[in-house]
Amino acid sequence: MDRINETFVKEFILLGLSGYPKLEIVFFALILVMYLLILIGNGVLIIASVFDSRLHTPMYFFLGNLSFLDICYTSSSVPSTLVSLISKKRNISFSGCAVQMFFGFAMGSTECFLLGMMAFDRYVAICNPLRYPIIMSKVVYVLMASVSWLSGGINSIVQTSLAMQLPFCGNNIINHFLCEILAVLKLACADISLNIVTLAVSNMAFLVFPLLVIFFSYMFILYTILRMNSATGRRKAFSTCSAHLTVVIIFYGTIFFMYAKPKSQDLLGQDNSQAREGLVSLFYGVVTPMLNPIIYSLRNKDVKAAVKYLLSRKAGNQ
Repeated sequence: MDRINETFVKEFILLGLSGYPKLEIVFFALILVMYLLILIGNGVLIIASVFDSRLHTPMYFFLGNLSFLDICYTSSSVPSTLVSLISKKRNISFSGCAVQMFFGFAMGSTECFLLGMMAFDRYVAICNPLRYPIIMSKVVYVLMASVSWLSGGINSIVQTSLAMQLPFCGNNIINHFLCEILAVLKLACADISLNIVTLAVSNMAFLVFPLLVIFFSYMFILYTILRMNSATGRRKAFSTCSAHLTVVIIFYGTIFFMYAKPKSQDLLGQDNSQAREGLVSLFYGVVTPMLNPIIYSLRNKDVKAAVKYLLSRKAGNQ
């Protein structure tokens, strides 16, 4: 009888910064500028990695994938966030929420694996330079990227399906900017133990395992660099790794804050940290994709040269 009287949710309301109306215009302007920079910066990196033959290497292939991923991730969430900030339209359909959750989780999972693949690529390039062309052949690095995308997509399908098939009765207010999976799970009127277990398994596979690959890759890289006799060689090796390490620190720092800390108490109790977690999520979803092309281009002579070459070609054609 109770089941019959329940009103099932057909749409969700994203609170975002509704409690801080004076900040909404400021955040709209900031997010819009950052989104444009994301599209321009990552778009330039993709074009450079495709059309400049000097960048047809595993490292820049992975970097191009990372840039394409950042564009996809932000394009699946930022436009709706901008609309809600400027128009006060905060509702999102049930299916729209599922799509947004899928892309967010798929892109995050894929990026974890891609960063691990990039660390392995740097390990082979520095620790086994003579065997690098054999180990990191085109077939191998294309397969590595494909596995990253496929596994991220499968992981997201599983997590999104389990979350969205739960019953949501009555309360449809999400204390977040987006349909983030943990925020949505708080609204379910059913046992979410299976969701918590699968999320824990996902954390181990997509957070911990790539991080271990990155950690051990850089331990071997550091050992090899310290044994180099040439100071120039050491500087070049550090330079090729510093950009990737910076991105890893920013990415894992924010994502561990959101997903790797214990969530059982949050899911069962009151959420007293809406603004803090929302802003951290915003940092992860917008600032990090904006910084990636800047970090890689500022410290990379090959990327700078490729961009200048493409710009000169465009100017010449005009």
